[in-house]
Amino acid sequence: MSTITSLVLSVLLLNPIGFNDDRTEGSAKSTNTARGNNPENSEFKKIKSPVDIPNLLTFWDFQEKSGSTKKSKGKYKYELEEMNGPIRRVEDGVFGKYSADLEWGQWLRLKRADAQGLNIHGSKKQITIVSWIQRQSDRPWQYIAGMWNEGDMKFLGKAEGIGDRYPARQYALFMSGLSQTDYRTYKRSPAKHQAMGYLSPYGGATPNHPFAFDYATGKTFLEKDTWYMIAYTYDTKRISVYVNGALDTNANFNPFHYEGPIFDGGPNGADFTVAQRDHPMWPTYPEGKPTYEEGFDGKLGGLAVYDRALTAKEIAALYQATLGKK
Repeated sequence: MSTITSLVLSVLLLNPIGFNDDRTEGSAKSTNTARGNNPENSEFKKIKSPVDIPNLLTFWDFQEKSGSTKKSKGKYKYELEEMNGPIRRVEDGVFGKYSADLEWGQWLRLKRADAQGLNIHGSKKQITIVSWIQRQSDRPWQYIAGMWNEGDMKFLGKAEGIGDRYPARQYALFMSGLSQTDYRTYKRSPAKHQAMGYLSPYGGATPNHPFAFDYATGKTFLEKDTWYMIAYTYDTKRISVYVNGALDTNANFNPFHYEGPIFDGGPNGADFTVAQRDHPMWPTYPEGKPTYEEGFDGKLGGLAVYDRALTAKEIAALYQATLGKK
């Protein structure tokens, strides 16, 4: 055997074709001990909570007493206001003893004027939202968090609008939607209790469609009364949904190929909200309760927002450091 042939074989044995230790998007396995995501790795040992990962904007751990504002850690010290409260604090936490237990119709709000650090918009902007949740109902389209204003009923099915209560969708984390979008065809098929990551370049509906169709949908069925860490990232090329630290691969539904931009809602755009969003069937927003059945009903153990697409290894490390220990 020649010296050159021996060298080639040695390289192939050390690093087989098709494998790379820096794999991220599109390659996570269903187990969190996938190659590169072993909890014994030094990267995992350094990450104990969301504050240990760079580019954190806000992190709420929901340890505050019922009836009080929820204060964030991170670059911005924002306070979420309870709406239709008081919201119960229960002894079943992720980042401490407690979590927030929301009944349907209860939600949290940060006014747009007070949330400029979370006003992520424009081209080439990245984002990651991570939430530790436990759903307690079978309601559809359970909104978790984001800047997502669907506007007044008169704008239904329109890509944009001008005037009072114009649609101003930017980004949002959902679960339990009834449909999932194939990124190749933009046709939808049935979904159920799965995690979903939304972005909008228009503010209103996707052109030639009745609603916003730009979103990734994971494959995992999220059981009731069970803690999950759900997340999505956007790296300017694709939206990727993760469940319990692993990329939740789902054919042409996740990852979802999308090249932006993220809509700029302007000064009168969406608030940053948790558990409910401004909706056509809620004409009195933010007062009163929605007249539709959608919205989150369950426990929130934590919520983090980054202005960067976290890597698969960082997300796996965060899961191992939190729910991986429960």
